Amino acid sequence: MSDYKTAIQNALQIDGCTAAAIVDYESGMTLGTGGNPGFDIELAAAGNADVVRAKKKIRDKLGLKDKIEDILISLTSQYHLIRMVGTGMFIYVVLDRSKANLGLARKELEAVEKNFSLGR
Repeated sequence: MSDYKTAIQNALQIDGCTAAAIVDYESGMTLGTGGNPGFDIELAAAGNADVVRAKKKIRDKLGLKDKIEDILISLTSQYHLIRMVGTGMFIYVVLDRSKANLGLARKELEAVEKNFSLGR
């Protein structure tokens, strides 16, 4: 469990990050959360598991063999970034749009993902 906690702590260090979660996308269950985005992070994480499953289903129907790296949802004041981890999980972060650099956040989240998957 400390690996999850470390990954969440590292994700929360990304500039503008207000919350982070690690989620099993098959069940929608959060394996760990941190931060305070001002809404129910577990509910959002479960909803984003539906997004991941839908994207994987469409990718497969199209016959694409590429791996999904990340999914971005842009809101007026936030970015919601989903980064796939291994074969059954994702890291979900909420970024304050006024404080985050999206390109840098994607790179930093990629580093969190790589460290997490190596450390499991």
